[in-house]
Amino acid sequence: MNSAATSGKPAVLFLPGPDLHQELFTPGASTALTTLADVTFNETGERWTTERLAAEIGKYDGLVTGWGSPAITDEVLQNATRLKVIAHSAGSVKGIIPESVFDRDIKVSSAAIAIAGAVAEYSLLLVMLGLRPVHLHDYGVRHLGQWDEARFLGTGREIRGSRIGVVGAGGVGRLFIGLLNALNAEAWVYDPYLSDADAAALNVRKTELNELFSDCPIVVVHAPTTPETHHMIGAEQLGLLRDGGYLVCTARSWVIDQDALLAELQSGRIRAALDVFDVEPLPQDSPFRKLDNAIITPHVAGATIEARYRQGDCVVRDLENAFSGRPLAHEVTRARYAILA
Repeated sequence: MNSAATSGKPAVLFLPGPDLHQELFTPGASTALTTLADVTFNETGERWTTERLAAEIGKYDGLVTGWGSPAITDEVLQNATRLKVIAHSAGSVKGIIPESVFDRDIKVSSAAIAIAGAVAEYSLLLVMLGLRPVHLHDYGVRHLGQWDEARFLGTGREIRGSRIGVVGAGGVGRLFIGLLNALNAEAWVYDPYLSDADAAALNVRKTELNELFSDCPIVVVHAPTTPETHHMIGAEQLGLLRDGGYLVCTARSWVIDQDALLAELQSGRIRAALDVFDVEPLPQDSPFRKLDNAIITPHVAGATIEARYRQGDCVVRDLENAFSGRPLAHEVTRARYAILA
């Protein structure tokens, strides 16, 4: 571990280990970072504790956090007498950075926007797998032995003209809607904060939540994690999905009552594609693992090479902005914090 240098440049503590550093930062971005600041890298990959961070943070003007970083407690903030900016190299800062940070003269940046496009694309991929069961045909060819048996595991539908309900028209939701529009699908949206003007600009039909579930055979969840959205989708809404309906969630499991969803899936009446769960990693004995009518993936919707490098670019950009006195490009304000995933 390097120590904070005294060259006159800002001192930055970089908490992600070397593997994550290489995954998120191109050589050019790494050079830009070390040109900008005297950076103390986590060269051993050791996970810092909150206690260690509280003891060390007073030496730094900037802090880079990421997956696996310790919680930033009020004690850490009290000791962060020089800190001007926290640049989070991943998505949501909740769970790492407390809301009390906004009571101090410390800016917060998130790379969530870098991940949004990848999540939108993955959501579209899961929708397409619900319409055209490629995964079932692949399984049939490999394991059933009979060609015709594999062919008749399911006849697909086209996304063109399909009515798809979207719960939440935030950053990811809007990108996903753009993909639906490009493919000539019909998008319905439930989002109480979406204005009529924005709905028209997005080319979507605004609707109520229950109407969306009853009238859309495919529903994709992109709602944030807020007190209002906790279990917003429960037994009532899931019961409104028509037989054979398909639910996709790449947002947060917080939004869906997992017990109600499991009951509907175990009945065989609906299908789902799920990238997020209440408990992760998903336990080996989880009943979700036994479902034939659900695609389950290990929280990878945002994982692309391009998204990872965009995350690193977001960090460098906002460190530069913070130290030069410019507004942050990806700032998390108190208002935005309240509706983050």
